Amino acid sequence: MTSALEKAYADRLARGELRPDPAQAAGLASLVRLEAELAAVRPGPLAGLLRRRAESLRGVYLWGPVGRGKSMLMDLFFETVPVARKRRTHFHVFMREVHALIGAWRSGDAAARRARFGQARGDDPVPPVADLVARGASLICFDEFQVTDIADAMILGRLFEALFERGVTLAATSNRHPDELYRDGINRQLFLPFIALLKARVEVVSVAGSHDYRLDRLRAAGTWFSPIDPDNRRTFSALWRDMLGTEAAEGESIEVMGRRLDFPDAAGGLVRAGFARLCDAALGPNDYLALAERFHTVFLEDLPRLTPDRREAARRFVTLIDALYEARTRLIVLAEADPVRLYPAGDGAFEFERTASRLQEMRSADWLADRS
Repeated sequence: MTSALEKAYADRLARGELRPDPAQAAGLASLVRLEAELAAVRPGPLAGLLRRRAESLRGVYLWGPVGRGKSMLMDLFFETVPVARKRRTHFHVFMREVHALIGAWRSGDAAARRARFGQARGDDPVPPVADLVARGASLICFDEFQVTDIADAMILGRLFEALFERGVTLAATSNRHPDELYRDGINRQLFLPFIALLKARVEVVSVAGSHDYRLDRLRAAGTWFSPIDPDNRRTFSALWRDMLGTEAAEGESIEVMGRRLDFPDAAGGLVRAGFARLCDAALGPNDYLALAERFHTVFLEDLPRLTPDRREAARRFVTLIDALYEARTRLIVLAEADPVRLYPAGDGAFEFERTASRLQEMRSADWLADRS
């Protein structure tokens, strides 16, 4: 019998919203397997009396380049899977909540702990946090599973071991194979047990088809909108909404050398920010490198013509573009002028020609297609 997930996918194919894709078919098959296993789970008649925990099922981890349909498959799976307590969120949003809960446990007195966690004993925050998360969801679906923060890396093993023990099943999408998570991170050897745990608990499936569906949208709409007028602003905003799809821009935070950078208009690998936020603020190379590492697509709006009195902002902009260029980040811009006319004269204008050249290259079809 066709599953609800298979039917939803077939309906989209029939309507022409999707086209047959062998790489997506592999991911679909794994999610259908998990869908069936979750549907088959039925608590026994004495489960409540015996307080037995449900078993964690073998989850699914879809990984591959940007734009191959991983999030779309996860959307359909989450919509159709017959699980009452389920949650869909971006991994970084979840981890931000986890760190806040850990902080609340450590700083709270017994009354505060009982009010929030339903328990108060112990110094280790991981068990009560895992209890609280597991009470909220027996199935957690993550988008953009990516580990770049040492604070996340050091806690993930114990946290997810506790969640799996409490019967939580995991489904996730990522641009990286588990073996590549937290690559080159500080004290990565301490993170390796988590990778082993993750691979033991999920089916790792490559969704790496040759067709990039997000690239289709960028090619159709373009990536540079100037001048800044109502029509271009509407088109820029429409492309942002189209790239988000069904996702909500809940915001993301990045930790950089003990500081937190907040991006309220972000979801998964997409971020939208104004020039003033990125270049008028006192940010430096490490901040831009972290931004480029965290997001695969940056929507930069309200980029003005740069004049000598804004040389510091222009210098930061050059550093930002260098970081995005080296990371092969896709850049969509709402600007007052084309790249070659952004900084025509003044201190640093000659050096800016290199940045203008990079901006022109980042608009090209070859550049957009090269981002994996």
